[in-house]
Amino acid sequence: MRTKWMVALAAVTLSLSACAAPEEKAAAAAGPAASAAGGSLNLTPEQNRIRPAKDDAAAALLPADVKASGKLIIGVGAAGSGFPPLAFAATDNRTLIGNEPDIAVAIASTLGLEPVLENTSWENLFIGLDSGKYQLGASNITVTEERKLKYDFVTYRLDNLAWLAKKGSGLSVSKPADIAGKRVSVSSGTNQEKILVEWADEVKKAGLPEVEIKYYQTNQAVYLALGSGQIDIHLGPSPSAAYHVATTGQTEIVGTYSGAGKDLQGLIALTTKKDNGLVKAYAAALDKLIASGDYAKILQRWNLTNEGVTKAEVNPPGLPIEGK
Repeated sequence: MRTKWMVALAAVTLSLSACAAPEEKAAAAAGPAASAAGGSLNLTPEQNRIRPAKDDAAAALLPADVKASGKLIIGVGAAGSGFPPLAFAATDNRTLIGNEPDIAVAIASTLGLEPVLENTSWENLFIGLDSGKYQLGASNITVTEERKLKYDFVTYRLDNLAWLAKKGSGLSVSKPADIAGKRVSVSSGTNQEKILVEWADEVKKAGLPEVEIKYYQTNQAVYLALGSGQIDIHLGPSPSAAYHVATTGQTEIVGTYSGAGKDLQGLIALTTKKDNGLVKAYAAALDKLIASGDYAKILQRWNLTNEGVTKAEVNPPGLPIEGK
């Protein structure tokens, strides 16, 4: 959620996405298999992804030209260091791995198509969707009303923020009063900063001990501050928090909150050009993955089980256009 909350949402709608800080290069630092509670994260090029058998009913919904091509061209906006655990480079610094590629590959396989993953910049991902170069965008894309004017969506993950604390903190955060008197860090100019400021205002109005808001330039600085006790909690995107929990065992998620705020559950969706005939096939394929249990396995692999959905939704309500 890199959105600059001070600017009108309509002006920045295409920047609402990739959650992990771009300076993070956790994959290279973590080694072949990063330790995780109850297992490990495979960060090598050999991913052994889940590739389900073709589902004839879902495949029958594909447009004739896509079916005839035998391929599904998938755009992932993770150029550079990517955003673990969603989409980033493996230990060979080349192979694209993460939850987003895994979901997209499983969708393609369910439709009987060969997945072709293309790593691109965030901006070029949307240019590619507009031109038809990419038939599917799988890149932590939040559903917004502005985007729905140009794209069709199939939801596959909740868009949540996480309250991250040092492991064993004993903290639990579900309401503003829970952070009263706490030192809380957040990235400047983000949607989560807007939410934290709102919570801090509520705490102050209630006459509770004030929240001390702190800012750090990198995720590494945040984790050092948590470990040393300089801060009590960090509010940031749930996937990057889950990745840190899984790869280090030094922190814990003590609460979650919708990235869209208190009035709407934010949703992450597979994205395609509006009215190109693909959205129903994607929805049917995702529902098949959910029913078979493969979807749950993919989320579990990247420690994202708490962001799972129970069914595919086509073009659900998204973040509203500012002022409407």
